[in-house]
Amino acid sequence: MQTFTDFWPFYLREHSRLLTRRLHFAGTSLSLLAALLALPLHLPWLFGVALVQGYAWAWVGHFFVEHNRPATFQHPLWSFAADFKMLGCFVTGTLPAELQRAGVAAG
Repeated sequence: MQTFTDFWPFYLREHSRLLTRRLHFAGTSLSLLAALLALPLHLPWLFGVALVQGYAWAWVGHFFVEHNRPATFQHPLWSFAADFKMLGCFVTGTLPAELQRAGVAAG
């Protein structure tokens, strides 16, 4: 894969199960919340919490639900961006169409 555009359908196929996507949404959301609270509360350790939350929930989904290796092992930056893109697609209601284009059942 040479571009994020190439990576995105692969990323969605690696998240084919609904529970995996839900675990990612939880982890990404909690990670974002912890990172956003770290600065105004002057609690830099919350950045560590954000990192753990972001990966822990996602890796549970990969290892115990999808039974695959997280994409972040080979493509850490694209995977990070795709986590937020998937969350954004979920929030805006465009995720089912994205999944369909990637050949993944939305259910």
